[in-house]
Amino acid sequence: MADKKDPIQAPLTDTQRRKMLMGMASAPALMMPAMTWANAAQYPTAKVNTTKLAVTDTEVVVGQLHSATGTMAISETGSIQAEQLAIDQINAMGGVLGRKIRVIKEDGASDWPTFAEKSKKLLVQDHVACVFGCWTSASRKAVLPIFEKENGMLYYPTFYEGLEQSKNVIYTGQEATQQILFGLDWASKEKKAKTFFLVGSDYIWPRTSMKIARKHIEGHLRASSVVGEEYYPLGHTNFNSLINKIKLKKPDVIFAAVVGGSNVAFYKQLKAAGITASKQFLLTISVTEDEVLGIGGENIAGFYSSMKYFQSLDNPNNKAFVEAFKKAYGPKSVIGDVTQAGYLGPWIWKATVEKAGSFDVDKIAAASGGIELKTAPEGYVKVHDNHHLWSRARIGMAQADGQFKVVAESPELIQPDPFPKGYQ
Repeated sequence: MADKKDPIQAPLTDTQRRKMLMGMASAPALMMPAMTWANAAQYPTAKVNTTKLAVTDTEVVVGQLHSATGTMAISETGSIQAEQLAIDQINAMGGVLGRKIRVIKEDGASDWPTFAEKSKKLLVQDHVACVFGCWTSASRKAVLPIFEKENGMLYYPTFYEGLEQSKNVIYTGQEATQQILFGLDWASKEKKAKTFFLVGSDYIWPRTSMKIARKHIEGHLRASSVVGEEYYPLGHTNFNSLINKIKLKKPDVIFAAVVGGSNVAFYKQLKAAGITASKQFLLTISVTEDEVLGIGGENIAGFYSSMKYFQSLDNPNNKAFVEAFKKAYGPKSVIGDVTQAGYLGPWIWKATVEKAGSFDVDKIAAASGGIELKTAPEGYVKVHDNHHLWSRARIGMAQADGQFKVVAESPELIQPDPFPKGYQ
């Protein structure tokens, strides 16, 4: 992560440094590279806030906009928690440019017009310095015109369909080439899959994702075809007709993008109908450990998920993160892909503010390219000039205990390509 060091700042004494490091000894590894010895006096408010944001000599106000209620709460609660954890850790270090972060929380309530209304309130009324939020592409699309008009900055944590790039958004999840295409290639090569049945919730992300998937299956996977494609409303709970169609078509793989609370009914009904991992290969691009809490590990064990992060990743950064998360939210809490991507948001924002020496959105947008987190729980990540992250792709197999066993990962970081040629 980029550090900003002021040449006129007096160095810490050995005693001060020892005390600081002792206090940080049990902190997650991600915190350490982000440490700066800045204080507000070094960065006068008049210089770091020229656009009338909610920034004072002692405080900077940010927004948080997720679904705390409604069908998407099963997926978004983890993001709310992870973002707050990161903010608490940053505040414990002294904040950003010597200012503590205060959060204004708003509930999008799984309703896209509500997301738009709340985003406008955060930007126009509260003048927040940035917003951490959204989950579905429908919610992001609802707020995007407002962020661009009001010149706000959104840190968006969810894997998504790509085909978008904005000065006013930092995308900390995967786009299609890093998740969908990698997952399909793996299914074709490792599982010898030839026939695919596509199923998703009925809104922009699943439909666009499946459009990309179909193009890849029919145009790039040798002798492969789509034998079914179905969509169901958000919150849908009766999948009996879908299950009958799957049994009739007998696909090599069910490629699923069902989201939110619908996943609970979907996987329980699959199992009740005898469609289990011992008989059917299923690859999802929408189920993380967060959703498995509701689904139940016994109902999804043996199926696969394409993500960039799983809680089971075995590296020191992730172990420290998991420990801190469970200490904050309880030993039974779990961490999914979007939860981890949400955790990255405040750290990337902090690093960018310090690189720019300003809270102004235009300066942050310009400074975002090249920001890196060497100790992110998922591993090293870096912000591309297109405001997406370089990340690895991974495939996890669901376990009965609710965790995933990583069975494949990309050998290198995958460069984000939100507008892949031939898929638009």
